Amino acid sequence: MHPRRALLIGLTGSWLAAVLAANDYPVQPVPFTAVHVTGGLWQARQEVNRAVTIPFALQQCEATGRLRNFDLAAETMHRRAAGETHFQNQPATQTPFDDSDVYKVIEGAAYALSMRPDPALEARLDGWIARIAAAQEPDGYLYTFRTMHPDSPVQAWINPKRWLNDPDLSHELYDLGHLYEAGVAYFQATGKRALLEVCLKSAGLVGHDFGDGRLRIAPGHQVIEMGLVKLYRVTGERRYLDLARIFLEARGPGGPLYSQQHQRVADQDEAVGHAVRANYMYSGMADVAALAGDERYLRAIDQIWANMAGKKLYLTGGVGAESHGEMYGANYELPNDAYNETCAAVALMMWNHRMFLLTGDARYIDVLERTCFNGFLSGVALAGDRFFYTNPLIYNGAAKNNAGCAGRAPWFGCACCPPNVLRTLAALTGYFYAVRGDALYVNFYAQSEGTATVAGTAVQLTQATDYPWSGAVRLAVAPVRPVTFTLRVRIPGWVQGRPVPTDLYAYDDATPAGWTVRVAGAAVTGTPEQGYLAITREWRSGDVVEINLPMPVRAVHSHPKVAALQGRVAYERGPVVYCVEETGRKTPPAEWVAPVAGVSAVMHPDLLGGVTVLTNAGAKDGGEAAFTAIPYFAWNNRGLAPMAVWLKRAP
Repeated sequence: MHPRRALLIGLTGSWLAAVLAANDYPVQPVPFTAVHVTGGLWQARQEVNRAVTIPFALQQCEATGRLRNFDLAAETMHRRAAGETHFQNQPATQTPFDDSDVYKVIEGAAYALSMRPDPALEARLDGWIARIAAAQEPDGYLYTFRTMHPDSPVQAWINPKRWLNDPDLSHELYDLGHLYEAGVAYFQATGKRALLEVCLKSAGLVGHDFGDGRLRIAPGHQVIEMGLVKLYRVTGERRYLDLARIFLEARGPGGPLYSQQHQRVADQDEAVGHAVRANYMYSGMADVAALAGDERYLRAIDQIWANMAGKKLYLTGGVGAESHGEMYGANYELPNDAYNETCAAVALMMWNHRMFLLTGDARYIDVLERTCFNGFLSGVALAGDRFFYTNPLIYNGAAKNNAGCAGRAPWFGCACCPPNVLRTLAALTGYFYAVRGDALYVNFYAQSEGTATVAGTAVQLTQATDYPWSGAVRLAVAPVRPVTFTLRVRIPGWVQGRPVPTDLYAYDDATPAGWTVRVAGAAVTGTPEQGYLAITREWRSGDVVEINLPMPVRAVHSHPKVAALQGRVAYERGPVVYCVEETGRKTPPAEWVAPVAGVSAVMHPDLLGGVTVLTNAGAKDGGEAAFTAIPYFAWNNRGLAPMAVWLKRAP
C-alpha cells in the first residue's frame, strides 16, 4: 500500500478518534523546566545562549531603537493627554514588526530564568515590561508605530484605520502573537503578572474588534493563533481559543497564496507561500484541532505535512526554497542556493512537535531532529553573537546572501531570526520526553537529567551519552516506587536505513545499522511501532536501559525528480548532515568529486567546539588535498570560505 494512503487510513481510525476525544493533545510533552542538559553539545549551546546570545540580543534591542519605540509611543500619549494635541514622534526603527523582536527576546530570557534564576536579568526585564505597558493605549491597543504617530500612517504598510492592513503588511496582529507568548512565558517563569495583564488587556480589545459577527481579517503574518492558545491555557478562558479559530477561519478563498489566504485553511493540502507564515499557521491549526477537536484541520495538516516532507524538505531540515518572498517552492524545487530562513526552521520544529503530540508517531520527531541538528543550529555561530538569516546548501565564499552580509551577521534590520533562535535554544529540552497515559516517550538523546510523571508516578531519567557523535546511550530509569509502564524508545529512521520518512531522500546503502536495546543487560527484541521500541515492565530504581544506535557514514541521494541534485551525493552520520568547507583548492567544493568509498569518522575535540569530521585520505581532486567534511551547522565559523553539501558523483 502506498504510504500516503496508509497514513490517511490511520487518520480516519484510532489517531483521529484519540484526538477528538482528548480535548487536548493525546500525547503531552514533559515541560522543558523538568529536563536539564548536563553535558555535551546541547549543554554547550545552551550555555552560550544564556551567557552570550541573550545578553547580546538585549543589548541589540536597546541599541537599535527597538525598545525606544515603546518610549516614543508612551511620550506621544502623555504629551497629547497634557494638551499637545498635534504632538507626534518618528519611529526609531524602520519596520512596524520590530516590536516583536523585543517580545521574543523577553520570551527567550524568561525561559532562561525558568532554568536558572538571575536577579539582574529579571530586574532588567521588569524595566522593559514597564516601558511596554506605558506604550499601551487605554483601550488595550499596542502597536508603537501607530501610537507614536497617530494622525497619519508613518509607514507605508499601515492603514489610517486600525487592523485594515494586517492581511498585507502592517503586522499588528503578528506583533501581538509574540507579545502573548512572551507574557505567558514571563508569568510562568517569575509569577509576575505585569506583562500578562498587558496581554489580557490587548486580547480583550482584539476579541471586541474581531469576535463573532465583527471584523473579519486574516492575519497577514500568522502567529497570533499560537499566542491566543497560550493565553487560553494559562487562563482557562475559552474565548481566546475561539478567537484563534476565528483568525484561521478568516482565511480564503481567493486571497494571496503568499500568505496562505488562497483557500480556506481546512481545504489546503500543500505547503505553499511564505515558509515562516505557513509553518506558524500549520502549528496554530494543530493547536486548535487538538483543543477544539476539529477534524477538518487534522486532515488538512496531515496532507500538508506529507507534501512538505515528501517534496519540499531540504536534507538539512530547512524549508523555503525561494528567496523571492521567502517562500516554499514548487514540488521537488530544491536548489542548492536555498533561502531556508532560520525562522522557517524554528517554525518547522514547532509544527513537527505538534504533529507528534497529535499522533505519537516518531516520523515527526525524525524530521524535527534533522532540522534541529542542521538547518536550525546553523542559524547561530558557535560564539553566540553572529547569525544566519538564510541557510543555503552551497556558498561561493564571497556572496552577500545573508540579508546583505557575506557570512554570519551580528544582527539584521529585519531581526526576526536571532531572537527566534535564542528562545528555541532556551526551551529545547521540552522536545526530549512526552507522556501518554502509562507510556513514556524518549524522543531526544542528550546528556541530561529530567523527571516525568507516568502512570501517576514520578520517574527520574538520566541520560549518559555523547550523542550526536556517538549512538551509545545509557538511560537510567528511577521511579520513586516500583511501577509498571511502557517506555517507548525512539529508534531513529536514520539507524533503520531511512534518512527521512518519505522517498525524498535515500541512502545509497539502506541496510539498517543493527541497533540494540538492553534492559538490565538483557536484550530487548521486537519491531519498532510508529518508530518506537515499546518496553513494558515493572520499573524500579536502578534500572538501566542501554541503547546502541550505530552511526555508519551514509551517502545520500535524492528523489529523481529533484533536478538540482541529480548526479550528486551528500554525507551524513547519525542525525548530522555534513558539508565541505575549503579554501585551499583551485576548484570550489561544489565541483569536487565525492569519494567513492572509505569515508571514516574522526572526532576532533579541539575543532569547532568539538566535532566529528568525515575524512578520506585517499580522496584526491587533481592530486590536491584529501577530502574532509564538517557538520553543516558549524560552517562559516572560521571565516569566509566556499561550502557545499552536495558533491559530484563523477568528473
